[in-house]
Amino acid sequence: MADVMTSAQPTPTDFYLERLALQTQDRKERYKLLVDDLDQHDIASLHAALGGDNETDSEGNKDSAALSVGRRLALAYAEPPLAPPDVLSTDTSGITRLRTAPPMQRTPLAPQQWSTNPFVNMGRRFKRWANGDFRRRKRESPSASWKWVATRRRWILLVLIFGQSIIAANQMRTVLPGQGMQWLEITILSLFVLLFAWVSAGFWTALMGFFQLLRSHDRYAIDSEVGDEPIVAEARTALLVPICNEDVARVFAGVRATLESLRSTGNDQHFDIFILSDTSDPDIAIQETYAWLGMCRDLGAFGQVFYRRRQRRVKRKSGNLDDFCRRWGARYRYMVVLDADSVMSGQCLTRLVQMMEVHTRVGIIQTAPRASGRLNLYARMQQFATRVYGPLFTAGLHFWQLGESHYWGHNAIIRLAPFMQHCILAPLPGKGSMSGEILSHDFVEAALMRRAGWGVWIAYQLEGSYEEMPPNLLDELNRDRRWCHGNLMNFRLFFSQGIHPVHRAVFLTGLMSYLSAPLWCLFLVLSTALLAVHTFSTPDYFPEPGMLFPVWPQWNPTLAVGLFGVTALLLFLPKLLSVLLVWIKGSRHFGGPLKVLMSMVLESLFSMLLAPVRMLFHTRFVLTSLMGWAVQWRSPSRENSDTTWGDAIRTHWSQTLLGAVWATGVYVMEPTFLWWLSPIVVALMLSIPVSALSSRVSLGRFCFQKRLFRIPEETQPPRVLRRMVNLLTRMNTAMSAPSFAQVVVDPVPNALATALGTSRHNDVEPIRQRRDERVARAVAEGPAGMSSRERLDFLDDPVMMSQLHYRVWVDSRAHHSWFDLGLPGRESKYLPTFS
Repeated sequence: MADVMTSAQPTPTDFYLERLALQTQDRKERYKLLVDDLDQHDIASLHAALGGDNETDSEGNKDSAALSVGRRLALAYAEPPLAPPDVLSTDTSGITRLRTAPPMQRTPLAPQQWSTNPFVNMGRRFKRWANGDFRRRKRESPSASWKWVATRRRWILLVLIFGQSIIAANQMRTVLPGQGMQWLEITILSLFVLLFAWVSAGFWTALMGFFQLLRSHDRYAIDSEVGDEPIVAEARTALLVPICNEDVARVFAGVRATLESLRSTGNDQHFDIFILSDTSDPDIAIQETYAWLGMCRDLGAFGQVFYRRRQRRVKRKSGNLDDFCRRWGARYRYMVVLDADSVMSGQCLTRLVQMMEVHTRVGIIQTAPRASGRLNLYARMQQFATRVYGPLFTAGLHFWQLGESHYWGHNAIIRLAPFMQHCILAPLPGKGSMSGEILSHDFVEAALMRRAGWGVWIAYQLEGSYEEMPPNLLDELNRDRRWCHGNLMNFRLFFSQGIHPVHRAVFLTGLMSYLSAPLWCLFLVLSTALLAVHTFSTPDYFPEPGMLFPVWPQWNPTLAVGLFGVTALLLFLPKLLSVLLVWIKGSRHFGGPLKVLMSMVLESLFSMLLAPVRMLFHTRFVLTSLMGWAVQWRSPSRENSDTTWGDAIRTHWSQTLLGAVWATGVYVMEPTFLWWLSPIVVALMLSIPVSALSSRVSLGRFCFQKRLFRIPEETQPPRVLRRMVNLLTRMNTAMSAPSFAQVVVDPVPNALATALGTSRHNDVEPIRQRRDERVARAVAEGPAGMSSRERLDFLDDPVMMSQLHYRVWVDSRAHHSWFDLGLPGRESKYLPTFS
């Protein structure tokens, strides 16, 4: 700064006062800054004068800017003040501090080490039995009756699945030309039985869900015995929102809409909200603090809405939850975990707490979130599918599982005491890609909760829980890549000691959700290989020596058509039943009876086009996970983004080429067989245009106007969703936060960042020396020379932040980009208001 000034030009003090006056709220205070003799001071004395200490030795104080933090904030936010006195206070050194979290109440957490080797577990059990101390653990449950009902239902499910699969296997054997006697046919038949059983399980789950939803009352529903009981003062609930480099406007629009809905119920005094950030982008971190402060000021939510950004980011989301439990878990009886795109109504949250209060041996209650909020054609079809078909499968899961159900990691309430005691996750032992930190923590936490004797239920009929879908196929595949790796890792816990059989089945279904893709792919490849064998080889009519009669290859097209029809019926009947249920319950909010039927048909055709593409991608995900390739854990897109043609071509060109080569090879061998394979190869060859066009927002809007893929949340949006959309629109147009350079240079943003810093270490020589070195290097190199990690360190450390602010203004060697980027024009960065 000093390099560009001459003695006749204004001094740095003049520029500093001018900038501070520009951001001062009160006109009289602004006038005093400009006309008093403060411009006669140097920068150090100016800060001392602003801080009320005119006797400070400017040469001996290396943190002069820290003295004026409180005064700078008071000038910018005079009426109303920035925060209440208990929030905006001072630390032990007398420096202004803005508290973003409540006082800690630490609880020691110790994860139990995994025992995943079944032989070791059997040996330990035998040793305990031999020593005479083998005792069966007693497990309590909300009600003993549901356990017997669940056991009977699950045996019936197993009989249905295996009986149906055995019949289908016999039919498949007769379809094969060698009657399933050759090694290739045996392999194909084995794969078919496994995959048919997987399809059959989904069919019976949806079928029982259909009958469950037709009934007016479910005596085993978790809310069947819950009234509108008042919530006691001790039933404190924390709403946790773990985020990492998310769309800040979307996150805080959802949080604010949820809080406002809670306040409308009159029960908001029982709830606190924690924004738990693992953000690694410094500019996004600054936006988060500004959004948090703006919301707290607008709603008077200081002391109810808290913000914490971790400096040591381990174990991803589960580590973030562990950190909350360790610091503040003892203050609350329950926690509700939300995703960055979650929105929940106040009535839904209140109902969850009431359920927990009535059922004192329930550990987790999972809601069934409804997808909404997307405009892309792809996302709207997925929203329609989850809204129409999803309730059948969710109700079916509840029918078979009851109190040993799923937990999906968000939009669920958890009893904190048993969670902290039993559900803290240790890393998986060993080396390689299938060891280390558990990625998909939700299924594992549910299994540990049930192992400890606490129930895990699905409130499948509870309304008021919402989430968003990925906007396009590429974003969905990026999410599936992470989920695939996590589910493969979780299967290592299948033989872990004490896990309930139902949750072992949950680990198996999680595995099959992705392993079914390479199995289908292998089934199709072997079927093509079988065709090639019978096309290019001479049949062996006497496979066994001494045979008197030949064995003729047999093709049974009629049986093949029948088997194909049965398989298609298992896949598509749940969709027909879903539409029938919508007709019975009322289809007006789905666009009408004809429109919902047309939407189902179009969505089914679209799913058929996507199934082979997903199959190949999931196959690749499984193989790369097993080979140990790194997983990119990026936050999903929260925008209605289109897929460009370039991205579609780069992503799907290999599937297109494979489909063309596959179709050509089959046509050369046997043209008639191509008709059977056409749904696969045609879908692969069309993958590029399908991926690109389905992501278009314009097509999504067109279908909305034609009442296609309508859902009630679009036709008649709930109040909490309408409020969220309105807030998001206003935040996207009005919300503004300073950049890192502005936080360093600009007086008021710097004061705010300094007050927010949490790394307030003791003033000891090694730390002081390290701070001086880092500040000097940052001053000389400018913001471009600092990594994201270094910028975050400065945001965390109030001493380094205030020292950097002071040095940039007084050091003639400061890099010019600090002022080029830190003072862009006369724009002032106030906290936005959305009242």
